[in-house]
Amino acid sequence: MTNAVTQLKAGFGGRISHFTDERIAGKLMTMGVLPGSEVKVIRIAPFNGGYYLKVDGINVVVRHNEASSIMTTSDFE
Repeated sequence: MTNAVTQLKAGFGGRISHFTDERIAGKLMTMGVLPGSEVKVIRIAPFNGGYYLKVDGINVVVRHNEASSIMTTSDFE
């Protein structure tokens, strides 16, 4: 089952399976957010703000629309 990062709560994560938007995918991949990477939601800003993520040990902040295009599998805590 795949979930968008925006469907996860802080403290949860999974493995990135794919992206839903090719334009945003290019930007995310240049930041090191790649398919197959482990991602964990650290903090979520209120009012559809940014998502503070840890991707393979690197801290990354993305906008809500960018986070919604990141699809993950196998949620873990």
